[in-house]
Amino acid sequence: MILIADSGSTKTDWRLVNETEQVKSFQTIGFNPYYISEQQILDELSKSALTEIKQQVTQVFFYGAGCSSEAKSGEIKQALQQFFTKATIEVDHDLLAAARSLSGNKAGLVAILGTGSNTCFFDGTTIVKNVSSLGFILGDEGSGAHLGKTLVTAYLNNELTEDLHQAFQQKYQLTLLDILDAVYKKPLPNRFLAQFAPFVLEHKQHPQIAAIINACFSQFFEKHICKYENYQQYPLNMVGSIGFVFKNEIEQLATHFGVNMGIVIKQPIDGLVKFHT
Repeated sequence: MILIADSGSTKTDWRLVNETEQVKSFQTIGFNPYYISEQQILDELSKSALTEIKQQVTQVFFYGAGCSSEAKSGEIKQALQQFFTKATIEVDHDLLAAARSLSGNKAGLVAILGTGSNTCFFDGTTIVKNVSSLGFILGDEGSGAHLGKTLVTAYLNNELTEDLHQAFQQKYQLTLLDILDAVYKKPLPNRFLAQFAPFVLEHKQHPQIAAIINACFSQFFEKHICKYENYQQYPLNMVGSIGFVFKNEIEQLATHFGVNMGIVIKQPIDGLVKFHT
């Protein structure tokens, strides 16, 4: 049996495919090697429904955020090998998953906009260029974490209008100490910040929130898409929860930057199943 995984920083979607190409779905937390240890991965796998089928799996194709380097992908591979003891393991970057799912064998720009963000130029076979995303502290422009960080910063600096300030306060009931602890002391601060993206979506018609959305996605185009040579000549295909729910806002800005939008989907896992079967 083949097991295919698409992992972001928040969640991992798994698909088990048997000899007759019947598909079974599973879900765990995200396995980003920058934010989670090998032991945490094993603990999560051990308490998941994957335990029931691990002895039946002969191949694992894992695509994950943070798996662009050999060292980081090796950390994930080692954990998976300990769990799926009868399987051969292949670990690749989530950008390759997006490219294979979205572009097929055609050249184009590929973007991931979820908890984090990343982009590449795909020549139809391989990723030939990648503008570094730099993570949620130094980059990840346009991501859920970036939107959340921008909103929370405005809230803590008392820059939100009174109605937005009250709405945020009532919805989350977080003190300054709560937020600082979550960002600077607790695990997975990127997920903590990304949890505020739904608030941005809910209030996107508010002028101040609309300005935040415009600023974050403008930075995404300026710092990433516009860095690729001849970027206006290729379609921009996009995957991820943020790209999906803010599709209209992103398409409007794409027109402003002269970018030709292609396919926008929430997750690439179904395309990966087709690719591997």
